[in-house]
Parts: sequence; C-alpha cells; structure tokens
Amino acid sequence: MLKNDQLEQWDRESFFHPSTHLADFARGDLPQRVITGGKGCHIEDRDGNKLLDAFAGLYCVNVGYGRPEIAEAIAAQAKELAYYHAYVGHGTEASITLAKMILDRAPDHMSKVYFGQSGSDANETNIKLVWYYNNVLGRPEKKKIISRWRGYHGSGLMTGSLTGLALFHNKFDLPLSQVIHTEAPYYFRRENLEQTEAEFVAHCVSSLEELIAREGADTIAAFIGEPALGTGGLVPPPAGYWPAIQAVLDKHDILLIADEVVTGFGRLGSMFGSEHYGMKPDIITIAKGLTSAYAPLSGSIVSDRFWKVLEEGTDKLGPIGHGWTYSAHPVCAAAGVANLRLIDELNLVQRAGEVGAYLKQALTEAVGAHANVGEVRGDGLLCAVEFVEDRETRTYFDAEKKVSYALNSALLAQGVISRAMPEGDILGFAPPFCLTYDEADEIAGKLKIAVKSVLG
Repeated sequence: MLKNDQLEQWDRESFFHPSTHLADFARGDLPQRVITGGKGCHIEDRDGNKLLDAFAGLYCVNVGYGRPEIAEAIAAQAKELAYYHAYVGHGTEASITLAKMILDRAPDHMSKVYFGQSGSDANETNIKLVWYYNNVLGRPEKKKIISRWRGYHGSGLMTGSLTGLALFHNKFDLPLSQVIHTEAPYYFRRENLEQTEAEFVAHCVSSLEELIAREGADTIAAFIGEPALGTGGLVPPPAGYWPAIQAVLDKHDILLIADEVVTGFGRLGSMFGSEHYGMKPDIITIAKGLTSAYAPLSGSIVSDRFWKVLEEGTDKLGPIGHGWTYSAHPVCAAAGVANLRLIDELNLVQRAGEVGAYLKQALTEAVGAHANVGEVRGDGLLCAVEFVEDRETRTYFDAEKKVSYALNSALLAQGVISRAMPEGDILGFAPPFCLTYDEADEIAGKLKIAVKSVLG
C-alpha cells in the first residue's frame, strides 16, 4: 500500500523503541507496525490488518480496546482539571475516589495507596519505603531485598535488579548489591524431575531458608514476588508455595511485597492474586489493570502496620521526602475510576476466571499432545505453552534456534498476537477479559496450525 506520508521513515529515524533490537530496526531489518485503532480484543494497523490481541498489549488492556466509558471520563477530567499535584495534602475528586475504590477491593489489612505512573516506579517507591521503614525502627542494617530468578519487577536501577532475567542485567551493571535472588517456583523446570510438587515446594522453602541463614535475617528487609510469575514464563505457583514462603518470612520478620502489576484487578479470576494464593503482603504493587492501560498509573498499597511506621517517621523527621510530579494525576485517576466501575458492571473478574479456564482447556486440546509441547499451563487469563525438543527427557531447544519466535511469527501471520517469553521457548497468552469463547477457540485453532507449520 503506497502511503503519501513519511511516518514510517520518521519512525526509524527518530523513535527509540523499548525492548527492541535497535540496529535491526534502524537498518530496516525489523518489521514495524503502526497501530491505528482497536475494539474489544482486536487492534488494527495502518495497513488495514485486523489482529486478535491475545496478549492485551502487555497484559494490560484488561477491559478491551475502545471502551467509550473510559475515554469519556478522561476527556471530562481533562476539561475540568487537567492537572494538579498531590503534594502537601492536595487531592482531586478522581484521585481520592480511586484510592477509596482500590482499598474497597484490596485485602482487609491494607491501609493507604500511593500513586505513581508505572509498575517500575511503584516498585522503586516500595524499596525506598521499606528502607525508610527500617530506619525509623532503628534497624539501619536491615536493607537487603530477596527477589526470585525469573521474576519481573521493572527495568529501572533497583527494579531491574529485582528482575531475575539476564536480559535486564546485561551490560547495565545490574543487579545492585542490595538485591539477592532465590529459587523460582517453576515446577516444570525443576532440576530433579523425580520431585513431587510438594517436594519441590519444600526445596524452594529450604533454598530460601539457606539464603536467609547465609546473609543473616537481620540484614534482610523484604521479599518481593509476583503471585504468579509473569514475564519469566507465565507460571502459576505450585500448590502450597505461598503459605509456606509466608511462614518463613513471618518467622524472620521479613516484609512481603506482592507485585500485582499483572495479577491485580482480576486477571486470575480473583480481584487480587494475593488472596487467590493465600499471601498476606505488607505492600501490593499495582499498575496495568488499574486503568486497563488507558492512561499511565500505578500504585503502592501499604498495610496497616506499615503505615503506622510511616506516620511515626514523619512525626520524628517531618514530611516524607518522596514524591513524583505526576503522582495521582487526575486524568489518569479518572481513567482508573471508570475502569474499575466497568470491571464491576460487566462482571469481568468472574469472566476472566471462566473464559481463562476455557482457553487453557482449548490450548491443551489443540496442542497438548504434540511431541514438542512440554506443558500447557495457566490460571485465569494468564496462559502459556512451553515447547521442548524432547518431552520425555525434558530436553530444551537450543536458544539459537529461536523456536518460540518462529511460532510467534507463524501465529501472527494468521492474525493472532501472542508473546514469545524470554529464557525459554514459551508462548504467552493473556488476552483482554472480554475475550469470547469463539475467540478462545480461534486462538487455540490457529496455534495448532502454527505449531504444525514450524515443528511438524
């Protein structure tokens, strides 16, 4: 299609794209796609291609594309008051209302919401607050943060360190020294294939206990984890994992940060993953599902006991020295209010659980018996298919073969967007909550065709 503008040229010459092979893109070796619209579970590009987005952007467009209720709320707020800051007790109707709505949905022991812009900056906030908390309590040595290999918590300096994926560390001088990593609760990739699920959970707990003993509990401030691993492979935890980990943390007086950027507000079929898996966090990180990505907004929900120490700190030290210019931005907060109302009105949390179970079953029936499919897994609308060279011996493909990228491309050629996950041949699926049963069947059916075309 001949275009009479220079948009694609400007794109390659001017736009620094995140998570992109920069040289390939600049040379023109990497395809570009300019997205122009979206409705429901589909997006459309400027060439007129309509694509079923089975990953909801970056698992964030939870209510689906083109919701006028949210667009109108954004426009109305921008006309009334486009911006005011939240410093020194200032608020807006939208930001105050949204904070109340979040706490009404959060676990009962949570107390206040601090607003940011992204999951990365929310986790930066969390670590600063954890350090402040321990300083106020007179424990300046209690500062290390335990994260997990394959966890994803952002791509800043501290958050990139918390992330347990090499891609986010390479040549960035990360991880920082305050961050230490422990075993990922990834049962499929366990080293000892003879272990039962219960034995593997015991192994994860033992590994954590050994790490705490080696580092010293009096030096460890917090443990951060996603209720279900996201970017590291879309991996639900093995049964009993979180209660067992919680018991270790409680014993050693180590705070728990639940990173619910992906799982918060319904993706697992529950409002929060913390309650879904029996966690009792001191801080909950929220972002993507808070506005369904209609506007950039994140949050740190802090517990009652944590908040009391923050109050004590300001009595001793004066106003807390942390804030962002755009914290609780009213336009973004208005998007959040409209989004949460829509989730309630359309009963999308329950729908995510029901359609998610159907999608997982459809994927299993479509490709689960294929010789190169090691596992089909998922919880709610968070599903993955992991591919192996030999399923009997659990032999993985050589990374240079880029099997998941070939599968992802083959599926895209049929009009379905999935995501090739890092550090393994894994295709991820996390569609909007408005996914229909017919659309779930379409994803599964076209995946079957893609697998046959690439792997035979």
